[in-house]
Amino acid sequence: MFPHLTLIMLQLTKIFHFEMAHAIHGYSGACKDIHGHSYELHVTVSLTEESKGYIPPPGFIFDFKELKRVTTESVIKRLDHKLVLSNDYLAKHPGIVRQENLVNWEAEPTAENLLIYMQHTIAEELPPFIKLAGLKLYETADSYASWIDTAPGKE
Repeated sequence: MFPHLTLIMLQLTKIFHFEMAHAIHGYSGACKDIHGHSYELHVTVSLTEESKGYIPPPGFIFDFKELKRVTTESVIKRLDHKLVLSNDYLAKHPGIVRQENLVNWEAEPTAENLLIYMQHTIAEELPPFIKLAGLKLYETADSYASWIDTAPGKE
């Protein structure tokens, strides 16, 4: 169809916002205490195989509405307006365990560990022809962590 074109790798990105509080056990800076962030999450998906031309009807690789549903169910609803603390933090502050919105984690809830969690939970919910290509999590307007898929094909 397009003899001058080689393979095409398309990606889609949807942006999400959520509020979450956390504290980092074993850290000596300000993040050692409970505090919150207004997070911005960029979720990028792609086809598991490259394309050589136009996409057949309906003309998109994955519906933005479906990406919203998958991410909202697997991540946003689990973290939005929650207090996420590690087992280690809770062991040192046992009175917090009674918090109604508490989410207990094995790891420290840093931006990097949040991305690892998000990568696993979102990827599990995607159809076989779609792979999670990248995540970018802004903790503040000018600070973010990112994860990029470096493996070929579906995870």
